Formats: sequence, structure tokens, C-alpha cells
Amino acid sequence: MRYRMLGRSGTAVTVQALGTMTFGHEADEETSFRIMDAYVAAGGNFIDTANRYSMGTSEEIIGRWLASRPSEAEQMVIATKGRFPMGRQGPNDHGLSRRHLARALDDSLRRLRVERIDLYQAHGWDALTPVEETVEFYADAIRAGKIAYYGFSNVLGWQLTKIVHTARALGLPQPVTLQPQYSLLVRGIEHEIVPAALDAGIGLLPWSPLGGGWLTGKYRRDEPPAGATRLGEDPQRGMEAWEKRNANPTTWRVLEAVASVAAAHGASSSQVALAWLDAQPGVTSVILGARTVEQLTDNLGAIELQLTGEELERLSAASTPQVEDYPYGPPAVEQRSRKIEGGR
Repeated sequence: MRYRMLGRSGTAVTVQALGTMTFGHEADEETSFRIMDAYVAAGGNFIDTANRYSMGTSEEIIGRWLASRPSEAEQMVIATKGRFPMGRQGPNDHGLSRRHLARALDDSLRRLRVERIDLYQAHGWDALTPVEETVEFYADAIRAGKIAYYGFSNVLGWQLTKIVHTARALGLPQPVTLQPQYSLLVRGIEHEIVPAALDAGIGLLPWSPLGGGWLTGKYRRDEPPAGATRLGEDPQRGMEAWEKRNANPTTWRVLEAVASVAAAHGASSSQVALAWLDAQPGVTSVILGARTVEQLTDNLGAIELQLTGEELERLSAASTPQVEDYPYGPPAVEQRSRKIEGGR
């Protein structure tokens, strides 16, 4: 395993994190334990979860695993999230208010059976709570020893910048990470969100790095999925829904490029997609989600895959997001930079 620093912090994490959204839903407790054991055996030290994953069950499973493996627990960097409702539906049972986050954090500490969470993340933006209130809550939680660092997930570039500069203006700790969706099939964050993170020294923790399973190469054009796969069980599942991506020519252009590079290396398509993402600017750790040990083992193999500069460029060219000339097309991008020697 290789390590990177957790954003602008003094904590080192492995470049592959273990995502646990499957725990308690697609993976039972026994399987979840085996997945965590396999991850640690491979050298991993970074586990990511959220209170909403299986409505608290994921955190509870991780808590029981940590309690049963004290030596491993000492080495693990544990991340979780709060923001969304956990059963109660009152007006103060969600969001990033001090009131809601205080309860959510204490509940996560209890489920995880730990005294401190290493990285506590806001699971999304809250348009109603002042940013000052949220960052002040995180600062207080750090002082109280309940969390070591904080981060955000699923926010826009301007929102991230506002959060960072609000914390700076108040003289409070700044967020160290941002957890966005990012893959060869979802690259829109490169327009605004990645530059904002790079400007602030914030590390990226991409989720859904395999595009909801599409980048594994297991789906075929115009052949609706079936069987024990996420889309086989639910073809309309979220942003990776079958019909929309199947109808997009870019999907199949990307998958063809990935398969070609994989064949050249004797690697899996998943490993190629993960290796490309690992090489992108600002990425600290790629979150691997697995429902079986076999899936995790294949994904972990990406750590040993070294793509050439030409291969990285080929994959980037195949997956370039389609945009208008302004404000993200080549003519507009040209206006945002200049040559040091002069001229355009």
C-alpha cells in the first residue's frame, strides 16, 4: 500500500479506502468482517462509513469489528458522516445545525464504539444553516476530542470555497477533505470542484470510482442487466440507471478504452479505472465499495498497476465531458491561463 496525507493534515492514509455502504445491506456481518480483515491484510488503514448506511447498521458492524480486533483498531483511520435524518422526521432531525450534528455525532461514536472519530464529514450542503454555525460546531468537537478532523461531501466549488474562507475568517480549523462522486464516467467535478479543492489544499476522497459497477466491464450495450448485480436487481438505481447510461455513446467509448488498456496489462477493467483515478490531481484516497471479498481483492490489485502517460491520456480523452464552448470549453479555458513569455 502507498500512503498520502489526509488533505492538509498530519495524518497518513492509504491511497485506497474501504467504503462500507454495503455493510448490513448487500453484505451481512460475517461477510463484512471478512472484507475488513482482507482490507487490513492488504495494508489498508482507512475505513469510510456514514450514519445513513443501512440506517446505522454499517457503523454498528464496524464498531463490533473494531472492538474484536484492538490491535488493528489502533491503526485504523475511521471516517463517518452526518447530515440526513435517521428515522425521525422532525424539522430539526436533519441538516448541519449545531443541534442536529451534536446528536448525530454522539450516536455515531456510540455505534462505532470509539471515543474519537478521525474524520467527521458533512454528508451534503445545508442551505438553511449558516456556514458559521457548522464550522463552529466542528471546531468545538475537535476541542472536545470527539473528532480529529472534518470534511464535506457532495458540495459545489463555490460552497467549498465559502466554507474554507469562513473557517479562516473565524480563525477556526479548516476542512481537510471533500468526498465527491468521481470516475471515468463522472468527471464534471473537474470544472470547478477540483480546482477549488486544489486551491484550498483539500484532499479528494472519490466515491463510486467504478461508476456504480459500469466500469467493471460486466454490462453489454443494449443488453439490459439481470442477475445478482446492482443494476440487475434495480435497473433504475440512482445516477447509474441503465437506460440513461446505455443510451449515452460516451459510456461505451470509455468502456472500450478501459477494456483495451486492461487487455494490454493483463488486468481487470476495474483495476484500470481505479488506477486512472488514483493518478488524478488532488486525489488522496479512492473509496472502494465491495459486497464480497473477491470484489475487494480485485480492486486492491489496482495499487500495483502502473499506467503509462499515453494510456492515462487515452482514457482521459475517451471520457472528456461534453460541454459548451463557454464557460468550460477549450476557447473559454484558454482565456483563464496565459503563457509566461507573453502572447496568447
